[in-house]
Amino acid sequence: MTSLVRVQHKQPSCSLLPSSLSDFNGVRLTTSIQYKRKVWQTKGALHVSASSAKKILIMGGTRFIGIFLSRLLVKEGHQVTLFTRGKAPITQQLPGESETDYADFSSKILHLKGDRKDFEFVKSSLSAQGFDVVYDINGREADEVEPILEALPKLEQYIYCSSAGVYLKSDLLPHFEVDAVDPKSRHKGKLETESLLESRDVNWTSLRPVYIYGPLNYNPVEEWFFHRLKAGRPIPIPNSGMQITQLGHVKDLASAFVKVLCNEKASKQVFNISGEKYVTFDGLARACAKAAGFPEPEIIHYNPKEFDFGKKKAFPFRDQHFFASVDKAKSVLGLKPEFDLVEGLADSYNLDFGRGTYRKEADFSTDDIVLSKSLVLQS
Repeated sequence: MTSLVRVQHKQPSCSLLPSSLSDFNGVRLTTSIQYKRKVWQTKGALHVSASSAKKILIMGGTRFIGIFLSRLLVKEGHQVTLFTRGKAPITQQLPGESETDYADFSSKILHLKGDRKDFEFVKSSLSAQGFDVVYDINGREADEVEPILEALPKLEQYIYCSSAGVYLKSDLLPHFEVDAVDPKSRHKGKLETESLLESRDVNWTSLRPVYIYGPLNYNPVEEWFFHRLKAGRPIPIPNSGMQITQLGHVKDLASAFVKVLCNEKASKQVFNISGEKYVTFDGLARACAKAAGFPEPEIIHYNPKEFDFGKKKAFPFRDQHFFASVDKAKSVLGLKPEFDLVEGLADSYNLDFGRGTYRKEADFSTDDIVLSKSLVLQS
């Protein structure tokens, strides 16, 4: 059974650092026409008290988002328990984190070991502990949420990490929270989870990130570019390279998760969370180079339909325009990202890849297929 640690209670606060501006090549689209939609009003909001520290459960919390979120919550004075399978270290010292800060954090974090797919264990262990708030970081299917709700009938708030990948592909962008969703997307489980939460008598909030980046990122987003820049290789980008996408720093996402805690304006609401600016694929390659101090890269464009890469993924992003408006989060939550794109990529590089740490070894096999054909065509 998990033992609880007594922590010092203090008044939670949700302040964010001011954002700095970047002159990097990005695209900020004007979407003021969308303000005519009355979609940000909270209906049927449940009261959540912010007058005391909360007993918080994080489902997950040892890989990426949860590592930064749990630190913010502990600093706010909340009692935080991580529910994981125990296969990864429960805490780890972050690059640049002082010994004192790490020791303070690790002494306060609690752990509940188990498999969330073992529904009977989830119900018995959570009901025995009792929690005020659940942050569900790693939930993928709706049936994984049912036992948590059953175990915690007095739950004050269920905060869910969804994905902007639930939106139906459209020619009209950016995606807004009221836009059509795709029930057949690979994120359909997250969409079904949102529907489940909406159908139950529970106070819930769902955040939909676009692409997340930052130190400890286990998805090959910025790391894919850093590997090629470090090796001095050309960067192969599908089609024109003018496809527009969007990235949000993990620390800004963690701050957004704190912003919705005990926030009545966030009750039964969905929020897109990402960086304020959009960027092209080519622009992202140049941004990674600028952030890491590499020369401007050589970019090779190719038609992916002309190649057979087998089961390997040749490029880490959807080959399409894909970005979402964060106006609602800015207006309702007062969210202001700390990082612009180049600053955020520099933070990721300096605290992670630049120190020689990365999640996956470099694999240039698909690059070589593209480059070998490119050389033949040039000759």
